[in-house]
Amino acid sequence: MSDFEQHELGFPGARRANLKLRRGIYLLPSSMTVANMLCGFYAVMATLKGGGTDLDNAAKAIGLAILFDSFDGFVARATGTSSEFGKQFDSLADMVSFGIAPAALAFTWGVRGIAETDLLDIRRLHQIGWWVALVFVICCAWRLARFNIQGMAPGTGSKYFVGLPCPAAAGLIAATVHAIKTPIEDWRWSVFWMLVVIADSALMSSTVRYRSFKDIPMAARQKSFFVIVIGLLVWLIVAYSEVVLMVIATVFVASGVTFNLVRMVRHYLISHPAKT
Repeated sequence: MSDFEQHELGFPGARRANLKLRRGIYLLPSSMTVANMLCGFYAVMATLKGGGTDLDNAAKAIGLAILFDSFDGFVARATGTSSEFGKQFDSLADMVSFGIAPAALAFTWGVRGIAETDLLDIRRLHQIGWWVALVFVICCAWRLARFNIQGMAPGTGSKYFVGLPCPAAAGLIAATVHAIKTPIEDWRWSVFWMLVVIADSALMSSTVRYRSFKDIPMAARQKSFFVIVIGLLVWLIVAYSEVVLMVIATVFVASGVTFNLVRMVRHYLISHPAKT
């Protein structure tokens, strides 16, 4: 008797087979989350080694974690296997990959290797760097906790995030390290780098809206032009990853700030019309 006939007649074997299939489907997004966490853990361990190649590998691992994090949400929505457990598990993985790993990478690449100078105490700058890295971790945890409670921006469905997403904030740090590679040695550039990390952290905990792209029906049939654009983008990333990833990360981070300023100016002009 076939499995279909067993299922139609209500045999226990068919129900067990369906249960195993269902469990397998639920494991798909969780396996992506585990891969995300694995990449984050590897990024931390590579950062601890501290070599130039190790730091670049850590940045690449964070990039892979972003990819896996995108896939686990997409798979969960496509298969209808979203759950509260998966949501919390994903947040813990994100804390490792997009909180601890990029904070350690930012400090090691941008602060720890500063050359000695008579103008200032390097140890004091290292202490400030530790605090900046801690602020990044705290803001990441804040952002994840707020998202778990509030979700997306109210009144927009799934179109906008509130605050810079943690993967995008981590992606800016990873893309910068991957593009420049050589750790910072000049204390002035180190100070500038810490200001960038602080701004990155502040955007995570802010109320600035960022496009989520979740409203795009990726599972539906797309136009040929859209497929060609995606294929071209993938090729550019593979061939010129340093420049392309840096541009993507910077443009996305700046987009939320730009659109927020435009909304503020538009609101001001509407509420304060010009007098004639």
